[in-house]
Amino acid sequence: MFKIDLNAPVDGKTQRRIAWVLFFILMAVYSYIFPRWADPNQNSRLDMVVAVVEDGTFQIDRYVDNTVDYARVGDHYYSDKAPGAAFLGIPVYASIRWFFDTPVFGSLVERLSQNAAFQQTLRADGSGILEDKVRFAIAQIVLSLALAAFPTALLGVFLYMLLGRWVASPFFRAGIVLAYGLLTPAFAYAQSFYGHQLSAALLVGALVLLLRENRQPRFWTWFGAGFLLGYSVITEFPAVLAAGCIALYGLADLLKRRNIQGAGWMILGGGIPVAAWMIYNTIIFGGPLSLGYSYSEQWMTQHHTGFMSLSMPTWEAAWGITFGSFRGLFVLSPLLLISLPGFVAWWQSRQDRGIFWVSLGCVTLTFLFNASSIMWWGGFAVGPRYLLPALPFMMLPIAFAGLRWGNTFWGKTLGFVGIVWSLAATWGMTLAEQAFPADTIRQPFLDFVLPNWRIGNIARNLGTVTGLPGLWSLVPLIGVLVFGLIVIWGLGHFQSGKLQKPQTNETLHSVLTTPKG
Repeated sequence: MFKIDLNAPVDGKTQRRIAWVLFFILMAVYSYIFPRWADPNQNSRLDMVVAVVEDGTFQIDRYVDNTVDYARVGDHYYSDKAPGAAFLGIPVYASIRWFFDTPVFGSLVERLSQNAAFQQTLRADGSGILEDKVRFAIAQIVLSLALAAFPTALLGVFLYMLLGRWVASPFFRAGIVLAYGLLTPAFAYAQSFYGHQLSAALLVGALVLLLRENRQPRFWTWFGAGFLLGYSVITEFPAVLAAGCIALYGLADLLKRRNIQGAGWMILGGGIPVAAWMIYNTIIFGGPLSLGYSYSEQWMTQHHTGFMSLSMPTWEAAWGITFGSFRGLFVLSPLLLISLPGFVAWWQSRQDRGIFWVSLGCVTLTFLFNASSIMWWGGFAVGPRYLLPALPFMMLPIAFAGLRWGNTFWGKTLGFVGIVWSLAATWGMTLAEQAFPADTIRQPFLDFVLPNWRIGNIARNLGTVTGLPGLWSLVPLIGVLVFGLIVIWGLGHFQSGKLQKPQTNETLHSVLTTPKG
């Protein structure tokens, strides 16, 4: 049987090239597919961004009709979402606002109205191509690229470098990165103006800074790690659990080395975004810890059950977010099942026990949070979206599983089945129709994915704009992906995984790829 094997990693120059190729592959794929137009979750954040830039206020009164995710305070409406992504979206939207007043924008609207392939993606009972809708759609695309696609692609680079602590093979590491970016629900949300992927990137970025700090102590690494952790929380509130695990790891290491100054910088960094969030809450909702969900006019029963819909974990939710056909993570992406024996292999390897506990803590606590929610399915969604901040930390143990069993018959067989299944399920559900599966569709694969793919009702994308209808619109995307894989093949020479000996140089790559005992 064919066996991938290598006894040494490639040189640093090749490592950087592969990292760049991975970044561009992920960005190209995410940029190709447009975010959904009529998505209340995205529109809630988008309304806030537009209101601040266009009207100079957080009130979304003029735009609230396009979303059900709003908070009502008195006679005014506000976004009820965690504001981190919208805060960053304000300068992004302000920088492109001029475009909507140019003749080019008017010409674009006219061309779309005459594009037969694009017209086929519109609902028969809809309002058609309107200037205001196109304006919002372009804003949504740009914000999704800047605050979902770019962070996810950068997260992929961080994962690639981090995996080098244990894996010598650039191909194996690139494969894990692409599996995360293309074969898990991260693929769906990297194309959308939600906060999940931005929050996940901030968490991994903070861990990277803390690992760099071990070799090159600088105040900005401590401050930066804290800031990223704090901002991840105000971007997606459930990220507080994963952020807490990483913060404890970083602070414990600093205090163990009696680096009180570093711990202080880290706490200060995390406190700044949290303080800004509290000021925002006080101005809008009347108190530093008041949340928009408390003022939501939708799903009031759920939001007022327990603490913001949280109670105790239930078996129904635990099954539903793992193996249930409705929102099950392992039904959508069975490749992630490899992480379970991977944690065992990681523990037995005695490599980086600190990062092991961080990863296990992030995954376990995020799972318990999701299983405790009365709305565990997450509304219109692809998979259990509340688990998204934990997914990068499920990819790390997959490396250890691959190192131990990757070249066995069963390892290769299960890996191949997992890849094919995850590709078909994740891409099938993500690209079907013009909206994510509704929570009224209890069997999304049978009642949503198959019917839409059968008639060629594929999510709008760049191919659609150029006139390619239905399934044909995905052909250029497949071509770009295949080309990228060929480039990685050439650069990495398909060198296999092996525990890597610690490096001694002081580059960022060596800092991230040197295991701690």
